[in-house]
Amino acid sequence: MTRIASHRGGTLEFGDSTPHGFAATAAMALEEVEFDLHPTADGAIIVHHDATLDRTTDRSGAIAAQSEAEVRGATINYGAGGHPLTLSELCDLYRPATVNFRCEIKPDAEGRPYSHFVPRVVAALGAFGMLERTTFSSFLVEVLDELAANTTRPRLWLVSPPVLRQLGATATIEVARAHGIPEIGVHVDTADAGLMTAVQTAGLDFGCWGAHSAAQIGKALALGVKAFTTDRPSLAIALRARWLKENAA
Repeated sequence: MTRIASHRGGTLEFGDSTPHGFAATAAMALEEVEFDLHPTADGAIIVHHDATLDRTTDRSGAIAAQSEAEVRGATINYGAGGHPLTLSELCDLYRPATVNFRCEIKPDAEGRPYSHFVPRVVAALGAFGMLERTTFSSFLVEVLDELAANTTRPRLWLVSPPVLRQLGATATIEVARAHGIPEIGVHVDTADAGLMTAVQTAGLDFGCWGAHSAAQIGKALALGVKAFTTDRPSLAIALRARWLKENAA
């Protein structure tokens, strides 16, 4: 069965990376919650999509240049008054739940990997009892290589449309295999049966991200991808249930 991952805790339903959305996702009939991590200046690990607070909160500035208290003082737009969570708080929410983690290691505001951040994240997830329930993802192969040096947990390469166009399917698969990356995820609008077959024939898993509309969710389900992320988890759950019923033997 195709797995559903609630993207940033269901952005279109609950706001972007909000405590409310993550709490709601923990109780849903889906498999994964997707989230992003950044470090603060004083060593905390914050759950937030962007490297800065500017776009989605009432404050501004790079997360990595601020203290935990400063970042947590921001109020998330359209987030029921919620503030950015720490990784430890997210783990506390999900330890008693059946929903697993899909953790994206984000770069800094300049698009560069944070120095020594990957081993800190891996160690924190282990200490908080969630490492064995985590799949890691990144758009950066460099980050995926660093993950491979620090954990045996599954890794997913998020391939953007420009990278897929520039490399082509064959070279994309070759890069993944050269770096021992077991799974490729593409934007749902660039996915098709031919690409999925090529990836799977190479011995890799194939998934999608960005499946937010009913049509996009339906496409991911019809293709039978391993998993997809969505900003509308409630809609995805309902559509999957209907699809399974209609396609039952």
